[in-house]
Amino acid sequence: MAQIDRLLAALAQQGARELRLHEGEAAMLVSGDTMQPITRAALSGAQVAGLLMEVAGPDEAAAISARAPVTIRRVTDAGEFILHGVSNGGGWRLSAQLAAPNGATNGATNGATNGAAHPAVPPTSQGAPAGSPSANAEVAATDIADALSAIRGFEGSEQARTRLDDLLREMVRSGASDLHLRVNEPPILRRDGEMHRLDQPALSGIELGAMTRSIMPERNRLEYAETNDTDFAHEVAGCARFRANVARDRNGPVAVFRQIPATVVTVEQMNVTEEVRRLCYLTKGLVLVTGPTGSGKSTTLCALIDLVNRSRSDHIITIEDPIEFVHPNKKCIITQRQVGVHTKSFKSALRAALREDPDIVLVGEMRDLETVSIALETAETGHLVFGTLHTTTAAGTIDRIIDQFPADRQAQVRVMLAESLKGVISQTLCRKIGGGRVAAREILLSMPSVTNLIREGKTFQIPSVMQTSKRLGMVTLNDALIAHVDAGIVEPREAYMKAVEKVGFVQMLKTRGLDVSFAEGEAEPGKK
Repeated sequence: MAQIDRLLAALAQQGARELRLHEGEAAMLVSGDTMQPITRAALSGAQVAGLLMEVAGPDEAAAISARAPVTIRRVTDAGEFILHGVSNGGGWRLSAQLAAPNGATNGATNGATNGAAHPAVPPTSQGAPAGSPSANAEVAATDIADALSAIRGFEGSEQARTRLDDLLREMVRSGASDLHLRVNEPPILRRDGEMHRLDQPALSGIELGAMTRSIMPERNRLEYAETNDTDFAHEVAGCARFRANVARDRNGPVAVFRQIPATVVTVEQMNVTEEVRRLCYLTKGLVLVTGPTGSGKSTTLCALIDLVNRSRSDHIITIEDPIEFVHPNKKCIITQRQVGVHTKSFKSALRAALREDPDIVLVGEMRDLETVSIALETAETGHLVFGTLHTTTAAGTIDRIIDQFPADRQAQVRVMLAESLKGVISQTLCRKIGGGRVAAREILLSMPSVTNLIREGKTFQIPSVMQTSKRLGMVTLNDALIAHVDAGIVEPREAYMKAVEKVGFVQMLKTRGLDVSFAEGEAEPGKK
């Protein structure tokens, strides 16, 4: 039940003409020329806006965020009401009236918008007999005061922050990767790729809005008000860092928190192969870590950067949105810049990096053509560049990069990419038998035959070269998946679901005498 519904019920029960909620004043029921205060404490602007936001649709919520006037029709068990809200001179005013059968308000004046002077408020009744209007108002006021105090407790306060941090600690304790917060749902954890609802009360829009505001930097508050979504990082001391996204859907605010381990992971912990580790000792070139969202790209990149940090004496610049893993200086010095905080964009930071004496540059996400173009030029001019893309295979990564450029530039880009690309690690996460997840990595390394295929636009032949070059450390996704199946780490069905080239993978399973009935109807020739 929305908090404002309790106030609207009091309006209907008392037969009042209007419910008036003005910032800096007590909540009032207006009857004729008299006004009955129903709370002792004055309302804050956050409370009034919060009451409106709780029942607002997407368009109304956008108007409230922009502090524009808004009208909302609200239907409850107590009746149908018209709510008018406006922010005059920075202070919020809300007026609510019962709607007449013809859809008009029931003879009400719009106190929220007209700014008229209030009539004198009579003193509160003392010792009114039970059942009298004054007594009923005082009884209703108890519930209303409780509702308003709940709102006051969630104005982005320390209470809201403490509750959110407790949820994040529970997320880490349970081994979950993500925490989802949504209106009218309890907190939800993603564990081993599956959603688990916590045994807690559902969140209201006011609670969730306050929890996110309590940790949101000012820059992100402004961005959220303008665009209805924002990304930032949050740290719980002694626990972990988290990548946060706050957005808005049809029910109100939504938030997702991704856990970033407090300690930097190593290549040894990640079981990164020796051939991939050698990429960290290159002096120039482009190394890409790719995969779908949530496949552990950031963690793999973190391990590679940590290896460089431990074994080389260089200057590393990272450009991220937001900063996830925090790297202390070891043998290297590390400059970590966050897009929107320390720099305007990926492309502007990457362009500026060339004047900052870097040896290694990490680009958190190669989102657009210009960023990709500058990254290629940086790799060509004697720097080692690490980057990420949302692609599922090594060959698909090459095609994605080339296809971003206009047709008249693609031949030139193929030559640049053929010369600068040193390795592609494409990974996906599979659920392990018994719990947890493990990465399956497809590995493409630079060699003359691969360079020629890229230059000649024959990327479709790259998987065949990878098959015949296993001794050099190349691994196809199917080979990585079947290795986990052979080791008893991953179920055949789970590996099949993660495979891209499914027909070939089914044949691998059949040659091992494994049941492939789950793939019936999907493993026909020509299907993947």
